[in-house]
Amino acid sequence: MGKRNLIKLSVVVPVRDVELYISDALTSLIRNAHRDFEFIVVDDGSADATGQIIEDFREDLPGLVVLRNERPVGLADARNLGVSLASGRYLTFMDGDDWLAPGYLTDLVGAIERLGCDFVRVDHVQVEGRRRVIHRAPPAPREVVLKPRDHILPAEVRTMVDYPYAWAGIYRRDLGDLLTFPGHLHTAEDRPWIWRLHRQASSFGVVSLAGLFYRRMVPGSLTRIGDARQLHFFDAFDLVFADLEDEFAPKAARTFCALLAHHLELADRFSPELRARFERRGVEALRRLPGDLLAGTRLDPERDQILRRLLEAR
Repeated sequence: MGKRNLIKLSVVVPVRDVELYISDALTSLIRNAHRDFEFIVVDDGSADATGQIIEDFREDLPGLVVLRNERPVGLADARNLGVSLASGRYLTFMDGDDWLAPGYLTDLVGAIERLGCDFVRVDHVQVEGRRRVIHRAPPAPREVVLKPRDHILPAEVRTMVDYPYAWAGIYRRDLGDLLTFPGHLHTAEDRPWIWRLHRQASSFGVVSLAGLFYRRMVPGSLTRIGDARQLHFFDAFDLVFADLEDEFAPKAARTFCALLAHHLELADRFSPELRARFERRGVEALRRLPGDLLAGTRLDPERDQILRRLLEAR
């Protein structure tokens, strides 16, 4: 039996132009390495020194598998490539500008084996400069097996579909297509992903484990760039709404409206032309929502006003 047939955990790490951070990421994987773990790093067309730094780790990181896209295909498809080549019983993700606490992956595997469910969601540590803040997964009973569909609602509070980070969890690889991302999206690809996972998987759990350190507001990240990829936000929610059960429509509508208002609050990062396109897409999307559904979507007064101004201006 080949070594890859004995893999317990596959870690998929898409990277692009992260030469400032990739050494930290890979060093943290060395501190998590185990004989039955594999680390699939997908270099998505990096134009800086990222690829060479990865090569420097080949002898130090057991289980390292390196793939390279000559041209960037985007985070979703880079993840999908890694998922397609994974051979572990379980799967998790990490981004190339983040890092893991020593022993975190062993604890993560222990959590899903202890609960015996389809996937497990965990907390994480958000990093901004020297600041560290633990962000907890949405309220849910911990250390018990739950039904994913039962933790989409209620609409007016933060639930598991509002915590879309793929790297904040571990998943049975035999979930198959539920673990793939809509590849044509270059932002918000995790929104339809988390909705589909919670609508179609059979079981999950939440555990109190915070060993992934997420760098927020990294230069070059899409959270700081106002280019045309931001329009994929609308395409992502088109996928969320597609074939959505009526019971979940209020939640999807409220989440969409809250995120739309958030993007509009940050609209100064857009060029005038892109801002006009974004606002036009926003109006079109709001007007496609049934009137009673939109009327029942109550946000805080400031964001409600942002959406009202948008609709009144067009």
